[in-house]
Amino acid sequence: MSTDAKKVYIRSYGCQMNEYDAAKMADLLHAAGGYEETADPEQADLVLLNTCSIREKAAHKVFSDLGRLRALKDKGTLIGVGGCVASQEGAAIVERAPYVDLVFGPQTLHRLPQMIEARRALGQPQVDIRFPEIEKFDHLPPARVVGPTAFVSIMEGCSKYCSYCVVPYTRGDEVSRPLDDVLAEVAGLAARGVREVTLLGQNVNAWRGTADGDDGDGDAADFALLLECAAALPGIERIRYTTSHPNEFSQRLIDVYARLPKLVNHLHLPVQHGSDRVLAAMKRGYTVLQYKSIVRRLRALRPGLSLSTDFIVGFPGETEADHEASLRLIDEIGFDSSFSFVFSPRPGTPAANLPDDTPQAVKLQRLQQLQARIEANAQRISAARVGTVQRVLVEGPARRPGADGPELMGRTECNRIVNFAGPAELVGRMVDLAISEALPHSLRGELREPALAA
Repeated sequence: MSTDAKKVYIRSYGCQMNEYDAAKMADLLHAAGGYEETADPEQADLVLLNTCSIREKAAHKVFSDLGRLRALKDKGTLIGVGGCVASQEGAAIVERAPYVDLVFGPQTLHRLPQMIEARRALGQPQVDIRFPEIEKFDHLPPARVVGPTAFVSIMEGCSKYCSYCVVPYTRGDEVSRPLDDVLAEVAGLAARGVREVTLLGQNVNAWRGTADGDDGDGDAADFALLLECAAALPGIERIRYTTSHPNEFSQRLIDVYARLPKLVNHLHLPVQHGSDRVLAAMKRGYTVLQYKSIVRRLRALRPGLSLSTDFIVGFPGETEADHEASLRLIDEIGFDSSFSFVFSPRPGTPAANLPDDTPQAVKLQRLQQLQARIEANAQRISAARVGTVQRVLVEGPARRPGADGPELMGRTECNRIVNFAGPAELVGRMVDLAISEALPHSLRGELREPALAA
């Protein structure tokens, strides 16, 4: 290997929680061992796969990827598997792929430096997939700030136990970070130039925290109070959060939308299905009417609120009438975007044992219908933005150059990407853009002259 600084390659699959965890791994390894990230596994001293269990054949994909990495062992590269598949499979990963050196779960990623040291000292693979509650946040270094936006994880795990979901088994039950810890991290990010934070958790609105001196009964602070405290911190101009659960969407949380202009005009609120019968089989714990009631109360306070969601198509026993109910709900709510997938049974979950006689071809056809309906909504909503002026936080260079050279990109409150021509010094600042064009998955804008001097 090179005598230069050690390098780590991290491949992360799945959700934003995994993206956050991957960033924390990089920060931790840099602070503890001087590792620098690389985009080329061939150049890495350490390769980490940060896995996700949500999609079908997740474990199979991990072992397939591991097989392609096996040749790196001849160079002395260490190979580790983290995330939810690691939590599920544990030592079985080493049994099947004995060239794997490290297996760790989402709650034990902070132990990576010690695991690497033990692997080298003992000459044996290290497996640690325990659930030490919230311990990891006490052992992670401050995040390295890149750009004006940042994720802040406020809790771990999930206690909802939906019949199709493996997360409670791979990340454990819900455990919240203390209020003071979360606010200290947000304030530290703001001091280093972050203007927008996204609070992360499997169900963020289930967060319950205590501050120093409280009796620890968990009732001292709810998610609404956390949002109010975060919004009061100097330097923070926008707050987002994901993912939320309808069962925890209290009236207190709804009322916050009337008081906190820093809380963006966009919400990701998974519904999963438009049929009460299917929702009951999923063990979601609410009806379609209850979901629509939340949306109605939110939009009474924020008429322009943009909503994204999650849908599962083809859940066992889903009928054509059930599917039509989902399509009707899309039209009624006007969802702006959706993460939508065909149901795939996750080993160990109750739904994996349900009878399922719907042909896969029918499920795929239903998925295409649902996605087309949501895409039509998104295009209509985007087209309605043309001619308006949108406040945008400039995040950095656009992915592709414009007709006249490099451009910048930013994000509106309603979570639309806008590309525009402007000077690089605008990165990290709020600017007003006149929206000139609606593209399939983004907008184009023109910088208003007053913004140049803002």
